[in-house]
Amino acid sequence: MANPLTPDVLVDPVELTRALVDVQSVSRDEKVIADCVEDALRRVAHLTVHRIGNTVMARTELGRAQRVVLAGHLDTVPINDNWPSTVAEDLIYGCGTSDMKSGVALALHLAATLPDPAYDITYLFYEAEEIESEFNGLNLVAGAHPEWLEADFAVLLEPTYGVVEAGCQGTMRVRVHTRGRRAHTARAWRGVNAIHALGEVLRRLEGYHARTVTIDGCTYREGLSAVRISGGIAGNVVPDEAWVDVNLRFAPDRSEQQALDHLREIFDGYDLEVTDSAPGALPGLDAAPARDFLGAIGIEPAAKLGWTDVARFAALGIPALNYGPGDPALAHAPDEHVEIGKIRDGAATLYRWLAP
Repeated sequence: MANPLTPDVLVDPVELTRALVDVQSVSRDEKVIADCVEDALRRVAHLTVHRIGNTVMARTELGRAQRVVLAGHLDTVPINDNWPSTVAEDLIYGCGTSDMKSGVALALHLAATLPDPAYDITYLFYEAEEIESEFNGLNLVAGAHPEWLEADFAVLLEPTYGVVEAGCQGTMRVRVHTRGRRAHTARAWRGVNAIHALGEVLRRLEGYHARTVTIDGCTYREGLSAVRISGGIAGNVVPDEAWVDVNLRFAPDRSEQQALDHLREIFDGYDLEVTDSAPGALPGLDAAPARDFLGAIGIEPAAKLGWTDVARFAALGIPALNYGPGDPALAHAPDEHVEIGKIRDGAATLYRWLAP
């Protein structure tokens, strides 16, 4: 196919958003869009371009005192009768419009049109954010080319509806097990019902009071929820095993070990199995580029309620924020859309920050 990311499209972040949306890129099927992005960037004289898998990196080499990263993922969740893009008044509809091809469009637009930024910039357009971490493009880059991620500050162009969302929550999922003894339900008194034993686990969840923590003026609200429950083997057998999967969203002042210790305290007396875990990220507002960025935005940051790849940068000692034109409430929705005005405002804001 002819590359839709033509020079005329690259100068208009709105048309660029549509062009990106109209290249399907469901997770693990990002080759075509990565080819288009790589080709477009290799036509830009002031950039050095490299690629690993379906992740494309471009960077300026101007000898600036500080370097910033603009990063966005190329993949989307599966199409849901919402492709290709359509426009209605001030809205662009389509899979990925909010999460996060409108954010990717801002970075790609800047990469093509800002040859002399105030900071050196690394642009990262990466694969497989929406699925398991082992496939995540930033994860792969950290292993194969960690020097690509070196920077003083990073902006992840996640949907935030045009506000700065600082840091992110950590997340941990554990499986709480109960044990019993099998018996025929006609003689149920001979057994011990593991499903019934889950009642106490659920009562502890029901009585849980979530912590609210304010860090650098950003308020993170924690949460603990049962997300799946299972047990039983047949309609006439008292079950000897049952479990409930629980998800803790924790403020970034807790480490993963502290989060696990907290869960062990809540579910004292039960066996816990950690099935998934990722650390949070502190707000990262003290870096000089972050202060300049907040000045360009002109509004106070809020806490990011959820996990994003800013945590990967934080783990490397790089302060990072979330900022993008999409509405996070519309991510993955069948009517996913983005406001054209938010795209134009986002491009103008990034130019105020990055133009010398």
